[in-house]
Amino acid sequence: MSDQQNLLAEQRRALILDEVRRRGGVRVNELTRRLNVSDMTVRRDLDALARQGVVEKVHGGAVPVAEATTHEPGFEAKSVLELSAKEDIARAAARMAARGAAIAVAGGTTAFALAQRLVDIPDLTVVTNSVRVADVFHTNRHSMSANGPQARPGAATVVLTGGVRTPSDTLVGPVADAAIRSLHFDVLFIGVHGISVEAGLSTPNLAEAETNRHFVRSARRVVVLADHTKWGTVGLSSFATLDDVHVLVTDGGLPPRARAEIAERLPELVVAEARGGDGARA
Repeated sequence: MSDQQNLLAEQRRALILDEVRRRGGVRVNELTRRLNVSDMTVRRDLDALARQGVVEKVHGGAVPVAEATTHEPGFEAKSVLELSAKEDIARAAARMAARGAAIAVAGGTTAFALAQRLVDIPDLTVVTNSVRVADVFHTNRHSMSANGPQARPGAATVVLTGGVRTPSDTLVGPVADAAIRSLHFDVLFIGVHGISVEAGLSTPNLAEAETNRHFVRSARRVVVLADHTKWGTVGLSSFATLDDVHVLVTDGGLPPRARAEIAERLPELVVAEARGGDGARA
C-alpha cells in the first residue's frame, strides 16, 4: 500500500472514531455512504480501530470503548487520531517559539507534530522528556553536502531527560523530575490527555503528572496543545489548573460553548486554522 493510501486510511479511521465517540456508535452501512467506500473497507477500518482498543465491534457496527481514568493509550494508537487537527495546532504553535529561545517540549503525539515544525527555527535549546521528539531533532541535526553529512548551522541543542519510559514514549520519574527542576524555560509546549474547567490539565499516568508539574513550574509561559476531543476529558491525576496556562492552542472542532468557557478563563485561546494561517485568537 502506498504512503498516500496509508494516509487516507489514517484520516478515514480518525473520522470514524470521531463519529463513534460523538454519536455513541455507528453502523457499517452509514459509514459506507458517508465515506464513499466499500463495506469491506469500513470493516477493515473498524478491525484496525478495535485492535488499537479505541472502539468495540458490535453486530453491524461499532461503539466506543469506555475508558477508565487510568487508561493510557500507547504512542502508535494515539498517533492516528485527529491527524489534521494536530498538524494545524503544530503549525500555529510553532510561531510562538522565537529564535534562540530555551523551550521545553513535553511528550505526546501533538508535541511530536510540533517538533517537526520547530527544526527550522535557528538556535533553539530544547529540553524534552519525549524520545520521539528528541529523535526528530537529532535526525534533522545534519544536512548533506559534497563532503558528506555536515552539522546544520543553527541546529537546536537538545537535552533529553532521563527517566522511566511510559506507553506514550515519554520519560518520567525522579530522574526526569530532578533534571527539569534545575532548569528554566522561556516557553513550555505541553500536550494533555484531558482538559476541563474542574480538573484542569490531567493525565492517566501518576508519574507523568508529577513530571509535568515540574515542567509547568519551570516555565515562564505555558502553551497547551490540545485538539477538541481533549476538552471535557479527565484523567486520573491533575497536574495544573487553567490558571497555570497562558495559551491554549486547539482546532476548529472545539464547540462554541467550550470556546466561550475557555476564553473566560485563559489569557489567550488560539483556534488553529485548517491548512495554514496564524489561527484565530480570543
